[in-house]
Amino acid sequence: MEHVPPPAEELALLDRELVQLDARRLQLLNRRAWLLSVLRPPVAPPPFTAPSARPGAGPSAWGPRGGAVPAAPVAASSSVQNVLLVLGGLLLTIAAIAFTLFSWGEMGIAGRSAVLAAVTAGALVAPAPLLRRGLTSTAEALAALALVLTVLDAYALHAVAVPDTDGPAFAALASAVLASVWTAYGLWLGRLRLPLPVAVVAGQLPLLLWAWAAGAPAVVFGWALLVTAAAGVAVALYGRGLAVRVTAAVGASMTGAVALLIGLSLSVSAGGPLSAVGPGALLLAGAGVALAGGWRAPKEWAVAAGAVAGLASVAAVGGVLRTGLPWNWSVVVYLLCGIALSPVLRLRVPRPVGRGVLGASAAVTAGALVWALPVVVAVLLGPVSVLADVWSGAPEGFRGALGPSMSWPASAASPVVLVLVAGVLGALRLGWARGAFGAPRPGWPVAAGAGAPVLGWGAVLALLAVADVPYAVAVGVELLLVAGLLELAVRRGSGALSLTALVCGLVGAVGAGLLALAAEPATYAVFGGLLVLFAGAAVRSKAVVVQSVLAVGSVLCAIVVACAAGASLGWSAPQAAPVVLAVPAVTVLLGARLRVAAVALSLEAAGAFGALVAVGLAVTDAPFLALVLALCGVLAAGTAVRPERRPAAGYVAAVLFVLAAWVRLVASGVSDPEAYTLPVSVAAFAVGYLRRRGDPGASSWVAYGPALSMTMVPSLVVAWSDPGWPRPLLLGVAALVVTLAGARLRLQAPLVLGGSVLALDALHELAPHVVQVFDTLPRWAFPALAGLLLLAVGATYEQRLRDARRVRESLGRMR
Repeated sequence: MEHVPPPAEELALLDRELVQLDARRLQLLNRRAWLLSVLRPPVAPPPFTAPSARPGAGPSAWGPRGGAVPAAPVAASSSVQNVLLVLGGLLLTIAAIAFTLFSWGEMGIAGRSAVLAAVTAGALVAPAPLLRRGLTSTAEALAALALVLTVLDAYALHAVAVPDTDGPAFAALASAVLASVWTAYGLWLGRLRLPLPVAVVAGQLPLLLWAWAAGAPAVVFGWALLVTAAAGVAVALYGRGLAVRVTAAVGASMTGAVALLIGLSLSVSAGGPLSAVGPGALLLAGAGVALAGGWRAPKEWAVAAGAVAGLASVAAVGGVLRTGLPWNWSVVVYLLCGIALSPVLRLRVPRPVGRGVLGASAAVTAGALVWALPVVVAVLLGPVSVLADVWSGAPEGFRGALGPSMSWPASAASPVVLVLVAGVLGALRLGWARGAFGAPRPGWPVAAGAGAPVLGWGAVLALLAVADVPYAVAVGVELLLVAGLLELAVRRGSGALSLTALVCGLVGAVGAGLLALAAEPATYAVFGGLLVLFAGAAVRSKAVVVQSVLAVGSVLCAIVVACAAGASLGWSAPQAAPVVLAVPAVTVLLGARLRVAAVALSLEAAGAFGALVAVGLAVTDAPFLALVLALCGVLAAGTAVRPERRPAAGYVAAVLFVLAAWVRLVASGVSDPEAYTLPVSVAAFAVGYLRRRGDPGASSWVAYGPALSMTMVPSLVVAWSDPGWPRPLLLGVAALVVTLAGARLRLQAPLVLGGSVLALDALHELAPHVVQVFDTLPRWAFPALAGLLLLAVGATYEQRLRDARRVRESLGRMR
């Protein structure tokens, strides 16, 4: 049923719609008028049309300030005008250059002077009336031409009037005059934007050219550049207009940087205090200029100025103090000067400038630290060379165990650098903790507190190598350092300092252990001591992570001691393997008694690694390998007694026992393994059957997997090397029966094992015939067949994927 409104309501509705249509029509008409003005700009501006007061008349035809939108024609015409003016000015400049260089000699002196004077004067004066008429762009173009003409006038004056005058000297005077003239010209015509920045650029040249003309030494060049930079800083701070200030700032940065580089090179190469004073004064003056510029500069510039001032001060003072010292000790001098900048925040300097100075101090400290760290790295990595000749005898000094990796006399200052940096970090940490240095950024106190002990530890190691202490002293000190770091890790809980101390302790333990391998007594002493230290720290620690790591460390040390014991008894590696298994046996017992699951798991994982080491030692001797595998199976079975370890350890025990039996058969030279494996398989099958009757939910892998693999896998290995047909045939029949039984009873282990053995047995039997077939086929047949197979698989990919999912689900439902 259609709803019809009352006449009065319908009339009101129609009126509202008509009002909206009128408003939209007016809006479209305004837009059309604007588009016509863009396409055909009128000579006179169009009459002003007030916006409609009707509802719906939006501001789309009006600009952001209420003016008419059509400003695009003005902008477009302005751009065209600028392009034309630039091209005109460029052509006039080229013409003036060509006239000056090539046509100058064709006129007399009077004519030449009159032409240059008239053209230059006209170009200089013309912008004034143009500015009064509002033709700013034209005035800028003529002013640019006038500036070029003044340069050409200077060149012409030198070429004709004073040709014998020294070129650099005349250029210095001319650049000074031009900078002054352009400055006055820019101030006279204040609306021009080009003369004053160009005057600033010209002002960078007079002193530099004067020094060149005078043949001054490098330090004078530095002072000339620095004075120019100081003038640029003053203009950048107090100059008129943004363009002038930016140009002056960039020029001051460039000239100041070159001046400081000159001072730095002279200071570093100075041979005595007197020769370093001049460059030092230049660097200090540069620091003062940078500070003066950064005092009122924006934040980013102020930080950069503070950093430059700090680095220049360090280079100045350090360059004077370090003369007479070798370079390695010069690093210490520069580091002390850098550290001396740290109290800058207590002075009344702007905060950005202070941050820049602190950044300079940090940069100097970091540079000295980078210089000193290679010594610590050499001390830590040097003992790796001991592995090439274990128990060859203890060297006389510590350096003898590190190899010729460093020039130790040139690194004598490294421990001092590390100690100083460690002290600075410690002082910062204490100052932040007491609130003396204000609120630091997040993480800084933690980094400082963790870095101080690390650098202190590295300083001791470097000192041992630099001093070339006796071998026994070095090993003992490193062991004491490990003890101290582990104590710190235990007492600090699980914070950043604790973890840092723990990592350093572990690295130090590795270094001490490698050093100890040089001599037999040292090996037992160091690894025995490390075993006690790790175990004791693990017992006293309250943090689970620290406990776990220390437990693993103690097990690894015990493994090394066990291996060393076998070597000391003169046993071969396979003979020492059962001794190594004593360590995993202890971990099995301790793992059952520990209450923290994570620590117990870490301890048992380390014990499992010890078992792998034992297997690796015995792998070259089959009888010992069978013994080691059987003992590992016993340990895994003992672990499987615990309910939480039973699923994983039970499988491992079964696999190890089966492997032990196979290896034993191979070692005994048995050619018919079925005579030995079948009785065991029958007994294991009976045990699995009873297990399944008592627990129907038990997995078929646990119940029947060991029994089936005990016989079928060795038989398959022998069948692959058996040229006869009875064994492969019987094995294939047995595998087929097992596969069918698994499919019938829905048991996963018989189905997978039987099917795998059956497939491999069939592949062995068909392999010769397949080889013959491939020999008769052309070479292109195999790629073609492979391509067809890929096409078929790709075409039915989705169906094959669904089939694979169904097979996986079917296997997953089996036991």
